[in-house]
Amino acid sequence: MTTSTATRLADAAAPLDVLLVDAALGPFRRFVPDASTARWALSLARRPRTTVRRLGGLAGEAARIAVGASDVTPRRGDRRFADVGWTDNPLLRRLVQLYLASGRTLDQLVDDAALDPRDRQRVRFLLENVVEALSPSNVPLVNPASAKAVVDTAGLSLARGAAQLVKDLAASPRIPDMVDTSGFTLGENVAATPGAVVFRNDVLELIQYAPQADEVSEVPVLVVPPTINKFYAIDLAPGRSLVEHSVQQGRQMLVISWRNPDTRHAAWDFDTYVRAILDALEAVEEVTGSTRTVLAGICSGGILASIVAAYLAGIGQQDRLTALVLAVTVIDNAGAGTVAALTDPRLAELAKARSARKGYLDGRALAEVFAWLRPSDLIWNYWVNNYLLGKRPPAFDILFWNADTTRMSAGLHADFVDLAMENQLTRPGSLSVLGVPIDLGKVTVDSYVVAGIADHITPWENCYRTTQLLGGETRFILSTSGHIAALVNPPGNPKATYHTNDEHGPDATAWLKGAQTHQGSWWTDVSEWLDERCGERVPAPKDLGSTRLRPLVEAPGTYVFDK
Repeated sequence: MTTSTATRLADAAAPLDVLLVDAALGPFRRFVPDASTARWALSLARRPRTTVRRLGGLAGEAARIAVGASDVTPRRGDRRFADVGWTDNPLLRRLVQLYLASGRTLDQLVDDAALDPRDRQRVRFLLENVVEALSPSNVPLVNPASAKAVVDTAGLSLARGAAQLVKDLAASPRIPDMVDTSGFTLGENVAATPGAVVFRNDVLELIQYAPQADEVSEVPVLVVPPTINKFYAIDLAPGRSLVEHSVQQGRQMLVISWRNPDTRHAAWDFDTYVRAILDALEAVEEVTGSTRTVLAGICSGGILASIVAAYLAGIGQQDRLTALVLAVTVIDNAGAGTVAALTDPRLAELAKARSARKGYLDGRALAEVFAWLRPSDLIWNYWVNNYLLGKRPPAFDILFWNADTTRMSAGLHADFVDLAMENQLTRPGSLSVLGVPIDLGKVTVDSYVVAGIADHITPWENCYRTTQLLGGETRFILSTSGHIAALVNPPGNPKATYHTNDEHGPDATAWLKGAQTHQGSWWTDVSEWLDERCGERVPAPKDLGSTRLRPLVEAPGTYVFDK
């Protein structure tokens, strides 16, 4: 992947504050013209010659399209118009050409206007989404595949699609169904690695996984999963589970499973979650007998893990950690993607107030936001499949996990919004947790940071900036995958690669230009890195838990079933 492509993917991402504000206020506010749109229209009105020239160019192209002399074609890889019907049918070919030419003209008119970067980004985002929605491929019967399905099924395809559309609009998230969930069962073919819950409090369950090797590393790994999804993204199907791979490598793995909060837990905030992680860390020390632990975190769980590490450093107990691992985690939110222009302090306060009234942020609202970050892939692709073709979506374990949404307590939602809006973790002492000022520079244990170059949720360039914030030696790994595919990346995939570069200067782009590409999965790399920091090999424990902390229930526990 080229540097320019990587930059384009990062620009399409959304920072944490935008995600959490949009989830509370609704993503559709992005589609409503606002002051930026008005300034764009006014700027074009002040440049009549430029505007008329652009529109004249579109009229000329439309004339060439009408007589069949246009060379406008879809960009390479545009799956919307892959069906041969779009090119074989002269009317459809002309329709696609007119659609593409109109979209390009709108894009040029945004460039022509004298807008500041924020207004330009807001207008372009609005127009790109509107143009995407108006694609001929989204129209029943106009889409040649839809027309063929109607003929082949005597109209049943549209009937099935209409019924599915009514069902999807009846309840949140109001987006096309992305996965057939009927073939998945928690504890059987997903989240199925053997283990047991050895500790539980109101906020979390701690799962200790059974060893699958005769010897294990004496230093265990405690994983803090995201707080906006369930933990088993790292324990999907056998053969695709990071947890399973780790225990087979002789790693002592313990993973937190968060409780799904409701209105009773509205006050749960950073203090609540950090205290719960500290309780889990104490339990890890008891059941493994180790005085040191590798603390790992994923996405929002990585933010919490970083805060916990800095808290321990602040109270003089950093020696309880031997290393820190952060996966797809953004600590520095500055300029995280083009849509960073879509929120502001007023909207942030409105979003916090709305979740406070409800007591939580609904996970289904977050699912809508995540889908609208990539509408071509996650909205209109399934619109065509489900509604125009009348088909069921595929059965895919990652999408099953993605559909298993959770809530976020109002207190934690407010703290995360403030953290991102003010970029608190980049300024020592700006955030205090449990009465201790947080300074990531005091975290001097070695760290391993991994990001996905195609990540649309945690931009890799922002993930990279963590190398400039922590005080110890950092190894940064850039996978060629996206947000979840970077985690579900088992060895053996011939297409898997990752990038490394031991020179961690301040410029992420310069790092990538000088990086070396390796074939294979970063799972192997992190395993070797952990081997150097997890102590000697010792006989695997025969039983899970400890004398005091006896197993409570088999993995994946009880909190994972909370709805």
